[in-house]
Amino acid sequence: MLDYHAMLRVAIEEARQGLAEGGIPIGAALFDRQGKLLGRGHNRRVQEGDPSVHGETDAFRKAGRQRSYRDKIMVTTLAPCWYCSGLVRQFHLGTVVVGESVNFSGGIEWLRENGVEVIDLQSQECIDMLGNYIKAHPDVWNEDIGEEYGAPGRL
Repeated sequence: MLDYHAMLRVAIEEARQGLAEGGIPIGAALFDRQGKLLGRGHNRRVQEGDPSVHGETDAFRKAGRQRSYRDKIMVTTLAPCWYCSGLVRQFHLGTVVVGESVNFSGGIEWLRENGVEVIDLQSQECIDMLGNYIKAHPDVWNEDIGEEYGAPGRL
């Protein structure tokens, strides 16, 4: 039986590393069905000035080429945004394990509607880590999710 909480610990370590680097605390890891770690990464948009380096894309890239992704498990501290949800669908990843979807629900319902198994662990540690970051840096957070800070109806 796979231990999704242990897998999430890897993503949390990545999120904490990103935070320590001055970035957004979102981490991810890609595993195979036996629980073998294939790649891990974190959101490095701020650190690298590259809007495409989300936690999921970083982990995906570091995992390298795979014959198939249907049996792979993406574990992420936060529900994937539309960009990362698109990555999951493009490569037919079978399972996404989410640390939390309270601060941001992303595309998880769309993923479920399209046959992806989504497991939301509702980790209080993940909820608190990102929630505190959003409170301290709402402008950077809104940029990360493609929203304009200060726009009507926004933070």
